[in-house]
Amino acid sequence: MIYDKSISRRVFLIINYTILLTISLICVLPFVNLLAVSFSSSSAVSAGSVTFWPVEFTTKAYEFALSGGAFYSSLWVAIQRTVLGTLVNLVLIVLTAYPLSKTKQKVMGRNVYMGFFIITMLFSGGLIPTYLVVVKMGLIDSIWSLILPGALPVFSMIILMNFIRGLPEEIEESAIIDGAGPLQVLIRIMLPLLKPALATVGLFSIVGHWNSWFDGIIYMNNPANYPLQSYLQTLLQSFEQMMLKSGSDYTQLLSMMNARTGRAAQMFLGAIPILLIYPFLQKYFTKGLVLGSVKG
Repeated sequence: MIYDKSISRRVFLIINYTILLTISLICVLPFVNLLAVSFSSSSAVSAGSVTFWPVEFTTKAYEFALSGGAFYSSLWVAIQRTVLGTLVNLVLIVLTAYPLSKTKQKVMGRNVYMGFFIITMLFSGGLIPTYLVVVKMGLIDSIWSLILPGALPVFSMIILMNFIRGLPEEIEESAIIDGAGPLQVLIRIMLPLLKPALATVGLFSIVGHWNSWFDGIIYMNNPANYPLQSYLQTLLQSFEQMMLKSGSDYTQLLSMMNARTGRAAQMFLGAIPILLIYPFLQKYFTKGLVLGSVKG
């Protein structure tokens, strides 16, 4: 490959790298500041002397965040929701995308079903009707109230459907000639080929379930059943009250941490699982931005 070494090319690369570096710093530096705040003393944070490095290093905010058991219980609920929700999402996505990837000559009413799913992307039933449905189904205070209302992500289904349509039809036809049925073709032939696409939509589901907080507050009457992000949201509004109820010497506790350092520690702890998972699936996430973009 021959690279253009002209002056205009070099200027373009310098400008391009500068813009990308600036955008990267804009995304990363607030997170670094959050981490520094979580490890700094309350006096340093109140004085505004913390930037990107801890001042008067202390782990008191993390000790307080991990005490009492509420953080661990909400973390367990979030893990359950993410694992079960992602599995349900992937199963329904595959079972829906595979038949809809066929032409209307092979699947009767294919366009009708597709239009039905597209409408759900454009129009929502609304918060109150959805809540009433969850109540009537007896799902309040249940982990399934966080999973079933969004069991089929239509956007991810369309991505997988278009990915399947991009595969050579001869692969499936050869399996059918050898006597394989539709279910055998799906499990033995298609699923191994769909691993990159499944990793992409799976990552979408993992991030969506992990970061969701609003439905936990709506559908959980008992705060003990809150997933992690819902629990963290309540902390953002009432952290001072939690410090008062901690049973410790409030004056001594306030000298080592305040609401801002405590919230920073909680938010960083909540982000750790995604930070651990994302590097392994990042290449699939990047590929997912263009999956199915050729065929519609």
